[in-house]
Amino acid sequence: MLFSRSLLHSFVALAALALSVILTGCGSPAPYRYTYIPGKTAVVQSGRAVAPPEAPARVKAAIEAGNRIAGLPYRMGGGHARLNDSAYDCSGASSFVLRQAGLLETTIPSYGFRHYGERGYGDWISVYARKGHVFLVVAGLRFDTGYGKGAKGPRWTTASRPADGCVVRHPEGF
Repeated sequence: MLFSRSLLHSFVALAALALSVILTGCGSPAPYRYTYIPGKTAVVQSGRAVAPPEAPARVKAAIEAGNRIAGLPYRMGGGHARLNDSAYDCSGASSFVLRQAGLLETTIPSYGFRHYGERGYGDWISVYARKGHVFLVVAGLRFDTGYGKGAKGPRWTTASRPADGCVVRHPEGF
C-alpha cells in the first residue's frame, strides 16, 4: 500500500479544507500592514488621505469620500438610514466610500460585504469583512472605524490590524 490509512485521511481532510476555503472565500487572510510603494500608495496627512497621482478616478473618489467623513463619531447604524449622516458605523462608512466612488448601489451590513464584488485582494481597493465588522484598504491605506487606542469612528490609518475571520473581496476591476 502506497499510503497509510492515516496519511490518506489527513490528505482528504486537508483537500476538503482547501476546497472549502476556495469555494467560500473563508479563512484568515494576512493581517493588514501598511507598505509605502511610490506611485501606488496613498499617504495620510493631518488625518486625511492623499491619493497617488496615478490612481484611477474612482479610487481618488473613494479617498475623497473617506476624507469627507473621516473624524466623525461612531454610531451603531450610522450611515444606513441616511447617506450623509453625522456619525457612521463600520459598514455605513464603508458603504459611503464605495457608493461615492460609484462602486456600490446601496448600503449593506458588514456581513453582506463577505459577498461583495470579487474574491481576493484588489489592485487598488480591498474589503476585509467578517460577521460584525468590515474595513477597507484603499490605495494601501486602511479606512476603519475601530481597532487601536481609542479609535472610534471612520478614519484613515497606516496602523497594522489583524484580519482574523475576515474574507477579502474587491470591486470588479479595482
